[in-house]
Amino acid sequence: MTYTIVLIVLFILELLYFKIADAFNIIDKPNERSSHTVVTLRGGGVIFYFAICIYFLVWGGRYPWFFLGLSLMSIISFLDDVYTLSNRIRLIIHFISVLLMAFQLEVFEFPWYYLVITFILAVGVINAYNFMDGINGITACYSLAVVSLLVIANQYLNFIEQDLLVYTMLGILVFGFFNFRNRAKCFAGDVGSVSIAFILLFSLGLLIIKTGNPIYILFLVVYGVDAVWTIIQRILRNENIFEAHRSHLYQYLANEAKINKLAISFFYGLIQFIIGIGVILVSERDLIYQLAFSGIIIVGLSVTYLIVRHYIIKKYIS
Repeated sequence: MTYTIVLIVLFILELLYFKIADAFNIIDKPNERSSHTVVTLRGGGVIFYFAICIYFLVWGGRYPWFFLGLSLMSIISFLDDVYTLSNRIRLIIHFISVLLMAFQLEVFEFPWYYLVITFILAVGVINAYNFMDGINGITACYSLAVVSLLVIANQYLNFIEQDLLVYTMLGILVFGFFNFRNRAKCFAGDVGSVSIAFILLFSLGLLIIKTGNPIYILFLVVYGVDAVWTIIQRILRNENIFEAHRSHLYQYLANEAKINKLAISFFYGLIQFIIGIGVILVSERDLIYQLAFSGIIIVGLSVTYLIVRHYIIKKYIS
């Protein structure tokens, strides 16, 4: 009953946000770098933050430093959606937010290099999530896959309060209802992609710290491979990697190969979920087995990325 009430409240909050976005003209206009062709409301992913706000209130302020960091990250990202802020301001707030997350994760109790690794991973994951939010449904499908894997792992590892994951899942379902369509009602915006990345990253950090096993980072490997190889390709072409573009594999599949965007989004989430189940199954095996599994997954995805990308460019672009 509680979850049903939360779901209804989140639907109402999302609809109220649509009214505000429409009134203040918070929209995405299509351009030559876009994968959409009609004006669409931006920032619907703010519902992810609302979901955690409800969790924070219901559960009496659990994980306060994480919540503060998420609040700062979400606010600055929303303002950037509306006004386009300077990179310096965004980077300062992102730095503070990640610092607060690290404090909540108690990373400061570990050797100094743990903090360095945390910052590198956090910045990488947050930016990858932001870069990958480019077609209808991909953020919803992929995030639903990852949070489902975290819920499954939490059933027997108990590394996080389960309701934080469940409330996040409810927020994703509400957003997906309006976004997983051929003509989306809204896009996530930076506030959506950044906030859900922050939430998932915090949860994943707790899992890795609790188990001492970094193999769970493979819960994000599909996004990771696409993002890293795309950056490498853009560097080789002497392009500015921070400028908007349409050269991710999913964008080539959608825009050049003309594959249905919802099918691509579903496929990305499905592949990640299948790999994640494999991660859970091998996480208790010996180190050599885990390293072999990780290597096969990363190499396999990388080879697939390069082959499919080369094929699309040769057939549809060259």
